[in-house]
Amino acid sequence: MAAAAYCFPVESVPAEERERLIVEHLPQVRLIARKIHERLPGTILFEDLLSAGAVGLISAIDNFDPRQNVKLKTYAEFRIRGAILDSLRESDWAPRMKRRLARDMEDAVARAEQRLGRVPEEADIAREMGISVELYRQRLGEVAALDIGELEYSGEDRTSLVRYIAAREEDSPAVLLEKSELERLIAKAIDGIPKVERTILSLYFYEELTLKEIGEIMGLHFTRVSQLKSQAILRLRNAIVRRWPAARQERAG
Repeated sequence: MAAAAYCFPVESVPAEERERLIVEHLPQVRLIARKIHERLPGTILFEDLLSAGAVGLISAIDNFDPRQNVKLKTYAEFRIRGAILDSLRESDWAPRMKRRLARDMEDAVARAEQRLGRVPEEADIAREMGISVELYRQRLGEVAALDIGELEYSGEDRTSLVRYIAAREEDSPAVLLEKSELERLIAKAIDGIPKVERTILSLYFYEELTLKEIGEIMGLHFTRVSQLKSQAILRLRNAIVRRWPAARQERAG
């Protein structure tokens, strides 16, 4: 039987203390909202993310139980990030056309790899799609911020890449197998992609650098960094699709 979840009702927290905690942790809301906003199209308002994050903060304070041996800051981060991502999912901000484009690009990567028997280069994928390399890169930029709800992994767990690669949570490999097995599979897939793309994924997901910061380190324009990141994700998703029935069914759906 699962252990009961303990929480303190709002009435048990003095109003003045509750207000103090909210004010004290508001900078945490701004920081998390800013990091997520940097990865989204310019049409998404930072203020909207901030408002959603504030709701998550209040929920964290109202439901926090110190007996669970978790710091309020850690618990608040989980609830703040979750509230922001939930608001993005509910708004369905990503146009269906772009989602379809991302799916088509994934399919092109798969076909090129199967035809060539190796990791396809940009020119190979572009040729598979019947477009120029320039147009292919442009399309990589167009899908760069898709699936933000799956990109982030809440809390201090550093395996955000797992949720990026996995598609809808109810059908994702993470539900079908132990997460550690999925991480092993992704790690193996990462070894098979070009070094520059591996470096970008590492700096972006594990060092949590922005595209601009990565560009400065690698001597690339941030637009090019974004394109290469998107291409790396397409490769990794393709690697997962080839190994998991649920992922193949979603691609076909």
